[in-house]
Amino acid sequence: MNPDDLPVWNFDGSSTGQSLGENSDIYIKPVACFRDPFRRGENILVMCETLDHEGNVHPTNKRRSCYENMEKCKDLHPWFGIEQEYTMFDYTGRHPYGWPANGYPGPQGPYYCAVGSNRVKGRKIVEAHYRACLYAGIKIAGSNAEVMPSQWEYQVGPCEGIEMGDHLWVSRWILQRIAEEFNVVISFDPKPIPGDWNGAGCHTNISTLPMREEGGLEHIYEAIKLMGEKHVEHIMDYDPTGGEDNKRRLTGLHETASIDKFNYGVAHRGASIRIPRQVAADGFGYFEDRRPSSNADPYVVTDRIIRTICLSE
Repeated sequence: MNPDDLPVWNFDGSSTGQSLGENSDIYIKPVACFRDPFRRGENILVMCETLDHEGNVHPTNKRRSCYENMEKCKDLHPWFGIEQEYTMFDYTGRHPYGWPANGYPGPQGPYYCAVGSNRVKGRKIVEAHYRACLYAGIKIAGSNAEVMPSQWEYQVGPCEGIEMGDHLWVSRWILQRIAEEFNVVISFDPKPIPGDWNGAGCHTNISTLPMREEGGLEHIYEAIKLMGEKHVEHIMDYDPTGGEDNKRRLTGLHETASIDKFNYGVAHRGASIRIPRQVAADGFGYFEDRRPSSNADPYVVTDRIIRTICLSE
């Protein structure tokens, strides 16, 4: 289905805080279509952009500027792969799913990529989500149990340009919709449990065509240098609160860099940016920005990256 074949529709923006009651209608313009894994058949899920009553881009619409900037540098074929971490909670949204009713589970260590009901909770949700995304046509690439119990990750990509934001946002919606069936709440909070527990990120892997070709490592280092010069601007765009959410996560502990410092390294998971060891060995490939938080807007994140490394903004 081509989204251009679908009509522009509208909804009550006053119910979502996007308009006033006396002028409530917000237009929604279809921009991407996916097969509906719940109703199936000929039904579809539609990602839309929001427009105000005059047809202008709504302030909450972060997709349009991302799309326009991706078009400016489309000859560089920017690819993205995002690792979406999240945490499962029980129906109250306050108690981590599968944790003891009183107290805490054992310390982190045996939960990452684990197997066994004493270490892993919620795999049925993870598998259902994975299969639903495959049916929908989302470029989901894998999933794994994370370091903190009841925390998981799935990967989407590689996606080119604006496709990254479209696929990740719809995959998030599908995840929460499936979790409903299990009476489970999905949290994208970057530090859902205070203390000696890992936070949740949205690690973003990036490459352009020159980076993927022979000698691409030089282009990777050039991009990292540019990103280091814009560290503050990136931090402000890497969560929806201008960096306040990420302050709780980017402490320099639990496989994170400090929010106040920019650094990079080969195979360094405590750095702002990690260059995979295989990329360093091959001399070309991609790099990983480990700063975006799990609740980041992928349109804002990918837009900020492209503006820095491709458009010199």
